[in-house]
Amino acid sequence: MGLYIETHVRADLDELWARTQDPAEHRRWDLRFTEIRNLPRADDEPQHFRYATRVLPFLTLAGTGVSAGEKERPDGTRTSALRFSCPHPLSLLADGSGYWRYVPDGDGVRFLTGYDYRPRWGALGAFADRLVLRPLMGWATAWSFDRLRIWFEHGVTPERARRNWLAELTLRALVASAACAALASGPAAPFGPAGAFPVPLLLASAAGAALLAPPLPRTPAARRCLRTAPARVRPPRLLRSLETPR
Repeated sequence: MGLYIETHVRADLDELWARTQDPAEHRRWDLRFTEIRNLPRADDEPQHFRYATRVLPFLTLAGTGVSAGEKERPDGTRTSALRFSCPHPLSLLADGSGYWRYVPDGDGVRFLTGYDYRPRWGALGAFADRLVLRPLMGWATAWSFDRLRIWFEHGVTPERARRNWLAELTLRALVASAACAALASGPAAPFGPAGAFPVPLLLASAAGAALLAPPLPRTPAARRCLRTAPARVRPPRLLRSLETPR
């Protein structure tokens, strides 16, 4: 699969399954979706769903998907697979497929995903995907996985975690901007010759810390997730049983 994200969540397997498989809970922590809604189905059919993502205040891209899950596997793991498509002509993402795996591991669960998709708009779309969409999708998935982890491990709701992230991002931007502005305006002058070296150094250190310091424990961060598969990963066989919705 084209994108791979993994985190370790100290959580009960059943609770993790519930918060990731229930559409009402899923859309709370997953930054990629504004809406997820299951569609009516017969008992012997895979679950179809509708999803939507608001990319601009006046533009929402919607699509459909189909999913199936395996809760009782011989090795104790669980798997969920899906295929999806978005017919909106303004959506760079045309259709794709992916999976979630839940692997019990010590005091928690290795929660991981692999997915890929087909961009539209030909060569231009492929270029835009490599340059913008694919890195953005990888970051958004990892950020969301860390938000889910924080929900379990610290009891911080997804809504509060988002506010924490926005507040920390704003503070970092203000500190970095103020430090850079002070450096550009010659900050050592009011302190005389004695400030010619230490003041710029302190300002540069403040700007560097604002940009590079690790995020607070209750602030989601994509950097905490593994972004490269530890070994060659094969999609689950369950995925082959699903047809791409149209």
